[in-house]
Amino acid sequence: MRILVTGGAGFIGSHYVRSLLAGVYPGHEDTRVTVLDKLTYAGNPANLAPVAGDPRLVFVLGDVCDAGLLGDLVPGHDVVVNFAAETHVDRSISGAGDFVTTNVLGTQRLLQAALESGVGTFVQVSTDEVYGSIDAGAWTEAEPLLPNSPYSAAKAGADLLCRAYHRTYGLDVRVTRCSNNYGPYQFPEKVVPLFVTNLIDGRPVPLYGDGRNVREWLHVDDHCRGIQVVLDKGEPGEVYNIGGGVELSNLDLTRRILDAFGAGWEMVEYVPDRAGHDRRYALDSGRIRAIGHEPRMDFDEGLAEVIRWYRDHQDWWRPLLGRRA
Repeated sequence: MRILVTGGAGFIGSHYVRSLLAGVYPGHEDTRVTVLDKLTYAGNPANLAPVAGDPRLVFVLGDVCDAGLLGDLVPGHDVVVNFAAETHVDRSISGAGDFVTTNVLGTQRLLQAALESGVGTFVQVSTDEVYGSIDAGAWTEAEPLLPNSPYSAAKAGADLLCRAYHRTYGLDVRVTRCSNNYGPYQFPEKVVPLFVTNLIDGRPVPLYGDGRNVREWLHVDDHCRGIQVVLDKGEPGEVYNIGGGVELSNLDLTRRILDAFGAGWEMVEYVPDRAGHDRRYALDSGRIRAIGHEPRMDFDEGLAEVIRWYRDHQDWWRPLLGRRA
């Protein structure tokens, strides 16, 4: 099997590639992988360094919006897994154009190339943010899409294009929507690595608003295993929520990270709230559990592992600090 992984040098995509080539997913020990990545500020060749010498891996520098490149590259692949996206909400608020271009137009061009090339299955990696905000309970996959940021609106647009390509052209498209990810190799603009790297350097952590916004947390390995379950066992045209099952307010998350460093609340700097900040996300993951996926990583163990990783891999993240918004 040949799999094209777009955005495969980013945080989640590179974890998927490393796991795939390490033989973590049964039945894919001989799978060949092509990574297509534009290497924007968050794409990093160092994320693929552990597998760079694997003869089954081919890296292509390029843009998912480049229809000519896709026309040459996509044929011969059995599967496309699309991680390529602009993902940071704050950046989308200050400049939405790149998000619409990559997340919407890039997905459409990739879908078209997959259709024209006879790709067997297309997996679109999306986000719980497309649902908007929920006061109580949890979203099922049948909920309407009510995105509130330019980032989530662009991802919702991509999801709808995926639905259209399945319904109109019969392309086998499967969409996954995950909760907040954390893990090693995450670019240090996101909350967990931002707080961890700040505290390593003795700097305060910025907490938005009153800190009571609630998120559901998912270790990147559990997320990638879920994507693979959808590829192996999912149904064409379906959407699958992948939640971590651990809900924390930003206050609770901050407290746990501070405690891990033996730091007090004096290391917290309250900052003005993000515009349009969603109050709470929560996913009903019953559909993906029904086909065999459950998260394995205990959150406290996973957080401790991540903190150790950033302490031990300062050579990876320190060169990236100048790229943060």
